[in-house]
Amino acid sequence: MTDARDEIKPPLPEQQQEVPGTIRSMDPRPDHGEESYRGSGRLEGKKAVITGGDSGIGRAVAIAFAREGADVLISYLNEDEDAQDTGHLVEAAGRKAVLVPGDIGSAAQCRAIIDKAVEVFGRIDILVNNAAYQMTFEDLNEIPDAEWEKTFAVNVHAMFYLAKAALPHMREGAAIINTTSVNADMPKPTLLPYATTKGAIQNFTGGLAQLLAEKGIRVNCVAPGPVWTPLIPSTMPPEQVRDFGKAYPIGRAAQPSELAPAYVMLASDEASYISGATIAVTGGKPVL
Repeated sequence: MTDARDEIKPPLPEQQQEVPGTIRSMDPRPDHGEESYRGSGRLEGKKAVITGGDSGIGRAVAIAFAREGADVLISYLNEDEDAQDTGHLVEAAGRKAVLVPGDIGSAAQCRAIIDKAVEVFGRIDILVNNAAYQMTFEDLNEIPDAEWEKTFAVNVHAMFYLAKAALPHMREGAAIINTTSVNADMPKPTLLPYATTKGAIQNFTGGLAQLLAEKGIRVNCVAPGPVWTPLIPSTMPPEQVRDFGKAYPIGRAAQPSELAPAYVMLASDEASYISGATIAVTGGKPVL
């Protein structure tokens, strides 16, 4: 049987999709832990909100959270089939799945997501700010103003709106987990808008952790290296997709399933003294 990690060792098939991309069109298909993740009750009874939960890291986290005992609201843009598949996997674990489509670049949409979670769950124990947008640009003059603004709206502004709306419905012991990136410390120049937002996310996490400490709410972030998700073939040229992850010490990108355990740990009560931290999951690439 082929190991899913071996399947994504470069060279990968050259491929490209329209933004935001779908799992079904990826070659090879990513592994989100559908067959491998085994829970042990670490999040029993918790209520979670995950943005970008239809695919990639968000889907892997949704599967892991559900198998650890959490009900999950899955926020996503418009990838209905992928989101429905994720919802079915959550329900197969015996947990409640709520699907909420829409663009989190809108403050109103962020508030609607939290309102729905509170309506269905009654409270929020875990907020995972994971959804992100990126595009590749070879020259500064190629980046339109609207592109810069959209990247910040989705990647940074949404975290503020979601955290602010969720806070009144979070109690002591709750956790906020933000997805930053290795780009926060080692910005890739062709991903300038995206990389800049990832640095902002790391700073936002550190500041918010201090602000919410007296309430007993922990705030941390996960910094992935390259991860095989629909974002890659839909926002990078085919030749970059072919070599994706090659430059990292492990010699490949991560499968989304390899990120989920970090989120489970940070969401669990076992991480009661971890706040303001960045957990690097970077395949051997050191980060500062």
